[in-house]
Amino acid sequence: MLFSARSRKGMVTAPHHLAAQAGRDILKAGGNAVEAAVAVAATLSVVYPHMTGLGGDGFWLIRRPDGETVAIDACGRLAQNATPELYAECDSVPWRGGLAANTVAGTVAGWSRALAYAGGALPLSTLLADAIDHAESGMVVTESMAGLMAAHLDVLSYMPNFSGLFLPQGDMPIAGAVHSNPALARTLRRLANAGLGDFYHGKLADQIAADLASCGSPVSRDDLNHHEALLTKPLETTLHHGRFFNMVAPTQGAASLLILALAERLGVTGADTVDDIHRWVEATKAAFIWRDRVIADPAIMETSPQALLSDQAALDDMAASIDLTRAAPWPHQTQQGDTTWFGVMDSQGWAVSMIQSLYFEFGSGIVLPESGLVWQNRGASFDLVPGRLRSLVPGRKPFHTLNPAMAALNDGSLLAYGTMGGEGQPQTQAAIAARNVIAGLSLQESITAPRWLLGRTWGETTTTLKMETRFGPEILEGLSALGHDVESLTPFATAMGHAGAIRRYEDGTMEGATDPRSDGGVAAL
Repeated sequence: MLFSARSRKGMVTAPHHLAAQAGRDILKAGGNAVEAAVAVAATLSVVYPHMTGLGGDGFWLIRRPDGETVAIDACGRLAQNATPELYAECDSVPWRGGLAANTVAGTVAGWSRALAYAGGALPLSTLLADAIDHAESGMVVTESMAGLMAAHLDVLSYMPNFSGLFLPQGDMPIAGAVHSNPALARTLRRLANAGLGDFYHGKLADQIAADLASCGSPVSRDDLNHHEALLTKPLETTLHHGRFFNMVAPTQGAASLLILALAERLGVTGADTVDDIHRWVEATKAAFIWRDRVIADPAIMETSPQALLSDQAALDDMAASIDLTRAAPWPHQTQQGDTTWFGVMDSQGWAVSMIQSLYFEFGSGIVLPESGLVWQNRGASFDLVPGRLRSLVPGRKPFHTLNPAMAALNDGSLLAYGTMGGEGQPQTQAAIAARNVIAGLSLQESITAPRWLLGRTWGETTTTLKMETRFGPEILEGLSALGHDVESLTPFATAMGHAGAIRRYEDGTMEGATDPRSDGGVAAL
């Protein structure tokens, strides 16, 4: 993909083209950007089941027509029954199975909170119609879904009810095959009729709790009943080009903003040079080390991320400690995971940057047979050693790599952007900001261009500085000479994530882009 999409009446970008079209249809029917975002989120839950679903968590940034920007935290807490004693025979929280499915799924509550905030006239039955249809009549399996299932089938095939949904004939679906989920269609239809609250308080909640128990999950009906999504103020930092927003803890949103703030102080130009990439990578290291000392459930945090992002002297000092001539030692403890980011803007002035996830590919791997849900494994990020920042304590929120981004720029434009990809999320956000905002490239050029990634992410376990091979040898050799442990990936590596962005200019024109590494599309009015 070489050129940005442009329009004036509304735009959606998503990592699956059917989801982008579902959102566009809502805009065309008179819905606002938030209503369209719910349609996108629901459709992705059906057509991208390896990355997202109703059994996961979500986070929102929403900008009103009057310029107010809010965040929605739809993160589920650790189950009350997920005590250290439950994991007494484990060295760490398992990545798969019932014991990995230990946090409440917050996504649906986030949809409800967003709709309550933004209003709108369209019924839930309209917002969920495409998702219901794709689940019932079948969706075409993508190369992404088939490839990830093949890569992890040796583990996933043993997860409760996984084979019954995804391997109904005993064979793994290949790309191009048709896959349906009638149980999920019934769940979505029930939510459309009974309301989204039924997921946590109604008959659907009873059904979900019973299925979770049968799969060995500690999440109970009571845990579901006490969950709520929170409307809050986003983090922000003011830089040369405008105000940049991101998500509060327990996400790594502060690290994403910190990278931008440090890199600006290091003098980045937005060009793909050895010096610029070195500065971005070293800013990333400093931000990640700070993040892992600080970010956890906000209820127990002793440090204010917003205070740091607003403290110009502290940011100057942190930037001054970065060596511009040599790579700092690495690796550092890293996080992985996959997810889906998407953005929506409408002609009324509403804008959404939203991200939702199951964490690992197919989350915990357990499938709830009555509801067709795949449950997340975000609670695998908890530490079983007591007394640490992210120790396993019932009722706590897990650390999240998820973070949606937005920027109100000085030229009067608004940028909604983001990506999937664990630790790659802040770095890809940085690449988009560097190329589009600083260097002035189009959005599509900014996303299509080769990317770098420090550390582990979706599908990768090494902690090297990963570079797509479309970077010239002089870039790779130059970074190696500075002490970076450089690893070459493919020209369009899936490990780099599935990014997207929409920018609305002061005259109302919208520019959108999607990632050629994904199955995505931009749909516009």
